[in-house]
Amino acid sequence: MLESGCKAVKEGVLEKRSDGLLQLWKKKRCILTEEGLLLPPPLPAEPAAKIKELHFSNMKTVDCVERKGKYVYFTVVMAEGKEIDFRCAQEQGWNAAITLQMVQYKNRQAILAVRSTRQKQQHLAQPHAAAAAAAAALPSSVPRSISDILFMNLGKDPSV
Repeated sequence: MLESGCKAVKEGVLEKRSDGLLQLWKKKRCILTEEGLLLPPPLPAEPAAKIKELHFSNMKTVDCVERKGKYVYFTVVMAEGKEIDFRCAQEQGWNAAITLQMVQYKNRQAILAVRSTRQKQQHLAQPHAAAAAAAAALPSSVPRSISDILFMNLGKDPSV
């Protein structure tokens, strides 16, 4: 269990292509969680060093899987369109693990959205059902509508 409360699904080293002019491959320690991919700073890190997080909510897809030699190359596409290139040894299966966790995350979010919508619909329907039940429980001497009040004021029975 990590400090953030997320369970680590997979840990290891991935190579990330740098954004610089030379686009060198840099080894990065990675932690895959149920919420996303964490790229902690290399050890020994400064206490103020920040963990880079690629959260599944901001991730669009895992793309461009290509096998060349001993490596698997893949691209993580973020929601804003940014592409981050990674590679790893074929037997490590990082691309499959990231894709699987992302699909599971998106499924959990979809289920939560459906449940939330159903709860809102039930909540909106409850006042109408509650009002009908309350009206049915009233004694006959209590008027249920404006016409009942008018008939009572005229001294006539509205049920006739």
